[in-house]
Amino acid sequence: MTVDFPLIEQRKQHLDYVKAELKAYFIGIDSIIDDLMDYIQVWYLLPDVLNRPVIVNLWGMTGVGKTDLIRQLVRLLDYQDRFVEIELSNIDGTNWSNSVSQIFGRNGINDGKPAIVLFDEIQRFNTLDTEGKPLPQTKFMDFWELLSDGKLSKREKDDLDYYITSMMFSQKDIQKRKKKGEENLDENPLMDFWQANELRRMMNLDMSMDEMTDMSQQDMVKLMLKEKSKKKIYEPISHAKSLIIISGNLDDAFTMANQTSETDVDADIFQAFTRKVTVVDIKNSLSRKFRPEQVARFGNIHLIYTSLRRADFELLIAREIERVVHITAEKFGISLQVSGAIAALIYRNGVFPVQGVRPVFSSVIDILESNLSKFVFQALTNGQTTIAIDYDLEHREIRAQIGADKLRVPYVGRIDKIRNSNLEDTVANISVHEAGHAVVYMLLTGLAPLQLKSKLASSYAGGFTFPHQIHETRETLVNKIKIYLAGGLAEEVVFGREHASIGRINDRVEVTQMAVDYVRRYGFDEEFQANYTLEFGYVMDKAVTDADIEKMITRLVGQTNELLLMNRTLLHELSLELAAHGSLEAPAVAAIATRHGVNVSVREEGFLAIYGYDKALRGTNKTHPDNPVGIQ
Repeated sequence: MTVDFPLIEQRKQHLDYVKAELKAYFIGIDSIIDDLMDYIQVWYLLPDVLNRPVIVNLWGMTGVGKTDLIRQLVRLLDYQDRFVEIELSNIDGTNWSNSVSQIFGRNGINDGKPAIVLFDEIQRFNTLDTEGKPLPQTKFMDFWELLSDGKLSKREKDDLDYYITSMMFSQKDIQKRKKKGEENLDENPLMDFWQANELRRMMNLDMSMDEMTDMSQQDMVKLMLKEKSKKKIYEPISHAKSLIIISGNLDDAFTMANQTSETDVDADIFQAFTRKVTVVDIKNSLSRKFRPEQVARFGNIHLIYTSLRRADFELLIAREIERVVHITAEKFGISLQVSGAIAALIYRNGVFPVQGVRPVFSSVIDILESNLSKFVFQALTNGQTTIAIDYDLEHREIRAQIGADKLRVPYVGRIDKIRNSNLEDTVANISVHEAGHAVVYMLLTGLAPLQLKSKLASSYAGGFTFPHQIHETRETLVNKIKIYLAGGLAEEVVFGREHASIGRINDRVEVTQMAVDYVRRYGFDEEFQANYTLEFGYVMDKAVTDADIEKMITRLVGQTNELLLMNRTLLHELSLELAAHGSLEAPAVAAIATRHGVNVSVREEGFLAIYGYDKALRGTNKTHPDNPVGIQ
C-alpha cells in the first residue's frame, strides 16, 4: 500500500479544524470531543489499514448532545452522502426494513467504502426482557454480525434469481406475442428506475443510475448472469472502512436520570454524581439489556457524558442571549442590552439539569424573544434604535428602556410561579422535616449536606436534603436508616405527634427496604446469616425475619428520636432559616451547626464518604475496624 503523506497531513489539519469547530459549537463536552476525534483518527487518515470497523459508543442522559455531535461531525467532514442514521427496534411496524444490510443498500453505503453509521437510541433494541429472559428476535440480526467482524451477508440469491427469471420470462412473452402478430411491441424495453436501483444494489455495481436505466432488460439479463457466474455478488460485504457510532440513554447507569422534572437541585451536584459513572457501570447496564456475547461486541470504546455544570448552563444562556442581540441588530438595526437579571430569570425557569439543553432554548423563547417582539414594535414605531431590558424581581416585571420611554410587562416565570405558590404553613412543615434529616445526617457523618430545599418547583409541596455518596457498610446502613427516619420524627419533636404529616411515607419505604437488606441480603443481623433474597432454587421463608426487622426499625426510631431531642435547639434554628430562605447551601448549614457545638465538614459534590480502609490495613489507624471512628 502506497502512503500519500501530503494527503494524510491535509486530512490531519482538517481534523484539527473539525475539533475546534465542534468545541465552539457545543458547551461542556470538550473532553468527549477530544476523545472522539482521537478514536476516529485512524479511520479518517488511514481507512485502508483497517480490517474491522471502528466502533465508538456514546452514553449519557437525554439532551447532552450525543446525536447532534455526530450530525455536526458528519457535516464538517463533508460525509452527508455517506452517512446513515438508524434506530433499531424489536417492534414490528417501526421500520420498513428487516436487516441492516437492506438499510445500507437503500442508502447506497453497502459497498465497502468509507461511511459513517449512527445507531441511535440503541437501548430500545434490547434482547433481554426486564427479568433477564431472551426476547424472540427476527429483525436486524445482522447488526450483531456487523459489530462482530464488520461484514454483512447479502442473502439475496433468491431475489436475484427472481429478477433474472422474470426478465427472461418477459422476453419470451414478447416473442410469443410477436409471433401471434401483435404490432408496436417494444422487443427490448429499457430498465425502469426502481428495477435499475434494486439491481445495482444487489450486485454492488459501480454504475450510475443513468447508465443503468439506459440498459435494456435483455442486456441486464446478460450482465446479471455474468455477475452471478463470478459468485462474488454472494460474498459478505466488508464494512471495515466504516465508522460505527452507537448511542443510547442508559438510565439505570445514570441513577439520577429519572429526576427529569427536578429543577431545584444544583446542576453541579448532578454533574458530580454523573461524573462517577464508569465503563463498568455502562457494561453492567448493557448486560441487563443484551446477552453477554452481544455486550462484548460493543467493544471497549465508551464515551460517557456527564450532565452539564451550572457554569455550562450559564454560558449557554449567555450565548443564546447574544444570538438574540445579534439578530435584533441585524434585522431591525436596534441595539439591544439584556441585564443579568434576565439571564438569572431564564436559568431559574429553564434549567432542568437532567433534561439537558432543550428546556433552556424553550425558556429563552418564552421569556426573552416573545416579550422582545413587543419592545421592538414600540421602538420601530417611535423611531428608537436602543432597547435595554431588565427584570424587577420584587415587582415581577420585565422592564424595557426604549430610548426615553419605559415599558413594563408583568411577568412571573412559569417555575417561579409554582415555587411561590407554596403556603407558609406548608413550607414550615417541610422545613422542619428536611432540617430533621440534615441534623441527624450531620451528627452521624460529620458532613454538612450539599443542599437543603423546602420550596420546590412542583405542583405539590415538597423538599429534599441532598447527601454525599456514602459507601455502604454495616454501620453506615444503620446510619442511613436513622437519617431517613429523622424527617418524620423531627415533625413530632417540633409540632407534636398528632400534627406530624404523612410526608414520611417515602422515607419509610426506603427505611424498610434498607432494614430488609440489612437482615435478609447482607447477613448483618447476628441471628440470620442466610440470604433470604435468592431468586432460584431453594426459597427461604422470609416471614421468619419479619419480627426481627420490625424490632430493628423500632429500636432505631427510639435512637433517632433521642438524637433530635438532644439537639432540639439546632433543629429549631435550622428549620427557621430554611423556612425563611427556602434553600440553604452546605456552608450556611455548617455555620448554623457550629453555633450549636456541632462541627461538620463542607465537602464538594461527588465526595465519597468512606471508612479509612487503607490506613486501617497499614496499621496507621489504631481504631479497630469493628469500631470505626466514623466516616473518613
